[in-house]
Amino acid sequence: MLRPVALSLHLDQAQTEYAIQTTGRHLILANSAILTLRCRSKATIWRNDPPFKEVYDLTSMTFDELGLDPQILRAIQEKGYTTPSPIQAQAIPAVMAGGDVMAAAQTGTGKTAGFTLPLLNRLIKGARARDQQVRTLILTPTRELAAQIAESVTTYGKHVKLCSNVIFGGVPAGPQLKKLRQGTDILIATPGRLLDLINQGAMKFDTLEVFILDEADRMLDMGFIHDIKKIISKLPRNRQNLMFSATFSDDIRKLAKGLINNPTEISVSPRNSTAGSVTQYLIPLERTRKADALVELIKSNNWTQTLVFSRTKRGANKLATYFESQGISAVAIHSNKSQNARTKALSDFKAGKVKVLFATDIAARGIDIDDLPQVVNYDLPEQAEDYIHRIGRTGRAGLRGQAISLVSADELHLLVDIEKLTQKLIERRKLGGFEPHTPLPEAELGAKVPRPQKKAPASRNRNFGARGPR
Repeated sequence: MLRPVALSLHLDQAQTEYAIQTTGRHLILANSAILTLRCRSKATIWRNDPPFKEVYDLTSMTFDELGLDPQILRAIQEKGYTTPSPIQAQAIPAVMAGGDVMAAAQTGTGKTAGFTLPLLNRLIKGARARDQQVRTLILTPTRELAAQIAESVTTYGKHVKLCSNVIFGGVPAGPQLKKLRQGTDILIATPGRLLDLINQGAMKFDTLEVFILDEADRMLDMGFIHDIKKIISKLPRNRQNLMFSATFSDDIRKLAKGLINNPTEISVSPRNSTAGSVTQYLIPLERTRKADALVELIKSNNWTQTLVFSRTKRGANKLATYFESQGISAVAIHSNKSQNARTKALSDFKAGKVKVLFATDIAARGIDIDDLPQVVNYDLPEQAEDYIHRIGRTGRAGLRGQAISLVSADELHLLVDIEKLTQKLIERRKLGGFEPHTPLPEAELGAKVPRPQKKAPASRNRNFGARGPR
């Protein structure tokens, strides 16, 4: 496979055609000052008149070669990073070139640093934001993601003098309003709270330089399209636009047409693919045995940190309570929890104070743990794309991870959808003592299976089996 890398060449004669020979492919590029290549190891660039030939070794690319400010490089080094991820290696030069960018990469590949690093590099060269003015707006769908981006900005911007603020709902607006009055170089916001504060006249976008739409696919899934359009209508036309997403769906491309002008498009993995660093398998079992099976897996394998996805908020709460009763420290995180409760739950999980974190899909988008060893799908997601986002929580930063799905026969249609999307059959493994009474049928890729009829809830206790919640 070709390894995606970036090669930035600042060429003297922009009108000269350059032939680029890489391992595995040959390209002819014209009128380009910055060339972004995909290749395995080396690139040879030459021209005939005047004679020019250079060979570049691309396997050893470091952050030092991307043209970032020394103070930003210092912060990167303090985090222990030396080599950019594929999305960073391609996105950073493209963003620094000043044009609009559309970038897609799997969850956990470093998309956030892919735009925060070049953004910081740009902003430190300009004048600080005046009162109430915003120089950069980063729009993201959830509070957790906003907090994650804010942490990235703080981490990599620790040695530069820039002001960043983060605003989202679920907390009092007063302190946020106070900070905005002083001017903001980087504003990270969720759509709802941002529109509220815009309507209150809390900020101005007269000097806005950059607009970033992060997790664009999730924005659309959550129904924020109208809010996004309202926000864009408040922004000046002359700005740099960046769109980052886990996937480039048809709806994303439709949104991009009204937002991005002649963008550089970057995609470091095939559409709807799963990370190769994640070992995936499923365990067929009865729905009523899922909770006990997961208890067995955690105890027998001595798992100390496990992220578990529940389809519903109520289910996540019940599972957390049940696991506590089984002597396994657990906590739930979802949109009904207060911001303080969500922050504490995530902090305790990262610190190892809690072994199991039960989460819904929306809340989990902001969970960023480099060395999370395993993810469990307690319920398969209704949307097949969410499976990719879920398992992308593990196998990050060059580490291995595993994703285990507990699948009952009534979820066969969801499994078929996932395998059709990823074009891969998920390995099946038996768990001794938990073999299902109703077998999980084998299905070929793209096979049609009956869809179950939606039933009205029989009782408020329907999620519990003989010993615990399903």
